[in-house]
This record gives sequence, C-alpha cells and structure tokens, in this order.
Amino acid sequence: MKNALACLLLSSAFLSSAFAQASMPAAQPPLTQQEKNKAIAQRFFDEIFNEGKFQVFNEICAPDFVNHGLHRNSSLQEDQAAARQEKQLVPDLHMTVDMMIAEGDLITVLWTAHGTNTGRAGAFPPTGAKIELRGTTIWRITDGKIREEWSSFDQLRVVRQLLSQLKWLLIGFFGVLIFLPWLIARFIRNLFRTHAQNTAAAA
Repeated sequence: MKNALACLLLSSAFLSSAFAQASMPAAQPPLTQQEKNKAIAQRFFDEIFNEGKFQVFNEICAPDFVNHGLHRNSSLQEDQAAARQEKQLVPDLHMTVDMMIAEGDLITVLWTAHGTNTGRAGAFPPTGAKIELRGTTIWRITDGKIREEWSSFDQLRVVRQLLSQLKWLLIGFFGVLIFLPWLIARFIRNLFRTHAQNTAAAA
C-alpha cells in the first residue's frame, strides 16, 4: 500500500512538472545582428521621417556619419538639416518600407514616400502638390550605429510633380516677361508721339 501510494505521488509530481514546463512560453532565440540592424533602419523611417523626432539621429547615427552623394558627401549635421527641411516642406511626409535586405553590416531598403507640399520654401509659397516617389537606401551599420549611407531616388520626378501644380502660374509669369517689354516700348512710342503732336500744335 505504501509503495503504491509513493508511486502515485511520484507520478503526480512528474506530471505536474511536465505540465508546468509545457505551459511555460518557449525562450525566444537572441536576435541576430542583421535583425538588430533592420530594427535600427526601421526606426530611421518611423521616428525621424514619419514622426519628426530628429533627436533620434543622434541615437542611431555615429558622429562621423557620412552620406555618400553622387557628387559630394554630407555630414551628420547636413543630413539632419536636409531631413528637417524636407519635413518642413511636406509636413505630412510618410515613408513606407517596401523591402529590407540585410547582409553583413549592410542594410538595403526599398522605400516609398508620399505627402503634400504645404510648407513654404523660402520666398516660394506652398504649391499643394501631391508628391510620391520611390527610392533605395543602403546603410552600413556597426556597433548599433549608422555610419555610412548611399541613397538614390528620382529627384526630377519631384520637380515635375511640383511644376505640374505651378504650370498656370509659370505660364502667366513668363507671359508677363514676354509682353512687358512690348508694352513698355508701346508706351514710350505713344509718349513721344503725343509730345511731337503737342509740339507741332504749339508751332
């Protein structure tokens, strides 16, 4: 009887332990470096461009960050200033990550941006133009910091989208430039003609 009771208690303890282990959530494997880099890249779009949290630059970018342009490189400060200006011109700017590929310390992102130009550009008023474009950005991320960038997008497309909203204003402006000299010349000619007529009448 005692042996049977002991076996029953041991069986109950074993089943309880097995059930408890089975009900515990499985431990998540640690994130790979590529997954961590992807999370950093996602923050760049979500927090800096979409939410306007420009202080995040200093959290995820290295002080010696370099943006490699086609003809010249930009520093971290210049990149920050450019992002602020873009957000000022297009306050509702939203960038969507369409695809992200990680290899080694490099992250390649295919993104789409869209928004409306409701902000002023110096002396130029807002155009209300809807802007949409697609681009590619490659970052080199080491030690949790973005250190280098290579970006490519169709800048001419943005210009065309802005000009499409300004075409009638531009047509009117150039029309004035074309006809203004003619109007001035005609005014001067009439002025001299009137003067000559008055002189002849006085004689």
